[in-house]
Order: sequence, then C-alpha cells, then structure tokens
Amino acid sequence: MAENRTIGIIAGNGVYPETFVAAARRHSPQTRLVVAAFEGETQPSLEQNVDGLAWFRIGQLSKLIRYFKSEGATESVMVGQISPKNLFNLRPDLRVLMMMARLKERNAETLFGGIADELAKDGITLLPATTFLEDHLPGAGHVCGPVFKKRQLIDADFGFRIAKDTSRLDIGQTVVVRHGTVLAVEAFEGTNECIKRGGALGRGKDVMLVKVSKPNQDMRFDVPVVGPHTVETCAASGVAGIAIEAGKTLLLEKDKVQALCAKHGIGIHAVG
Repeated sequence: MAENRTIGIIAGNGVYPETFVAAARRHSPQTRLVVAAFEGETQPSLEQNVDGLAWFRIGQLSKLIRYFKSEGATESVMVGQISPKNLFNLRPDLRVLMMMARLKERNAETLFGGIADELAKDGITLLPATTFLEDHLPGAGHVCGPVFKKRQLIDADFGFRIAKDTSRLDIGQTVVVRHGTVLAVEAFEGTNECIKRGGALGRGKDVMLVKVSKPNQDMRFDVPVVGPHTVETCAASGVAGIAIEAGKTLLLEKDKVQALCAKHGIGIHAVG
C-alpha cells in the first residue's frame, strides 16, 4: 500500500474504533490514521494510537470534511455506533440539511449513503467498514461457547428468516426468539434494549438473540457487530444463545467474547 495513504476514521462509540485502528496498524503500518471523534461517543483514549484527532458535534459534516481534507485523507471509514439518544440532539449544519432535503426516506442506509456521497464530492472514498477486519468475520458453524443443540439450530434458522425480513423493511437487524416465537424486534432503541426486552419476556429459558445483515447490505456502514458488551447484556437478560450471519457479522475482541461465553454458558453460532 502507498506510504502516503491517509484514512479518515469517523469514530463512534464502543471498541470498534480501537479494533479498527489496531488492525490497520498490523496490516498497513505506513498508513496515516486521523480521527473525527464525537463528543459523548468516541473514547478519548483513541487519540493515543492515531496520527491526528479532532472533536465534532454530530451533524458537523462540513467541518469534518474540511478536517479530513486538511490532513490529506482521500479515504474514510465509519466505525462504531452513535447512541440513538444523541441523534435526537442532532444539530445539522447547512450541508447536512441540504443532504437530508434530497432524501425521500430517512433511515440508516439513506443517511449514511448521503454522507458517503458528500464525502465523494470532496474526493474522499468511503471504505467498507470491514476494511482490515476480514479475520473478524466468522464463517458458518460453531463460533464459541456451548455448541447449539437441535432446538437452538431450529430457532437460529427461524430467527434468521424473521430478522432478514425486519432488516429489509428497515425496522432492525436483530430479533430475540424462543421456540419459534418472536419475543422482541429491534427498532430505534438499539440492540441492547431489544435483548433486555426479549430476555424479560422469555423469562430466561431457551432465549436466543439473532443478528443479521440487511439484504444487499452496504458493507460501508451499519455492519452488524457482536462484542463483549453484547454477551454481557445477554447474560444479564437470560439469553443463552447468539446466532449471527456467517461472513457478514463482525466479532470484536474475540478472546474476551470467548471467555464470557464460557463463563456464562452462552453459545455463538454463525448461520451460513
């Protein structure tokens, strides 16, 4: 890879940004990494491992693009989520307002796609969110924790079909199921709240979380992710199994996930 390559990282919350930075350093040590961080979301410690970092409010797209251009970034990547509560406090700049006015629908795909188009206008290509992270995408079959039993495999397939339909309708990419019954469907509240609601309704018995990508998933953004916090939330909510989509779900901090799954008796299985 070119030594003068600079990637601008649009960094949300959680461990995803740190995981991306570590992977980028391993795969392309000459690449410069500069971060657009968000108040109340991005971990401040990220600054220690990158070549530049600037803070923004959510909605400051013009300022973000100017920063990337000043750093010489011709590529960017979106890693980490923005909390739904902070999206309610969105104070969009003129560029975001104009972008949103052109959208017929306003969901994650159209909003992130609009941002990608705005970046492209200034010569910045949005990369897949899985860049440098291909080894974090488990293949089909058992991933870690207890191996799924027959009943769990049936529920995994059932939940997979339901989640594909809800994600196709832009409702959510996660469902919680038990014995062929849908207990909870993710919407704007996010995955963790969906897990808690589904676990409570299932009363902690044979409850399964199923997480998939959207049909024709744009791998530049909104890629499904499972990490230690997901497993901890499942454990606290009485969810005993996690089914993910093979090859399209990022498993972050795998060592921690494996240890937590072993501790709490939670199995993870990738549906192919």
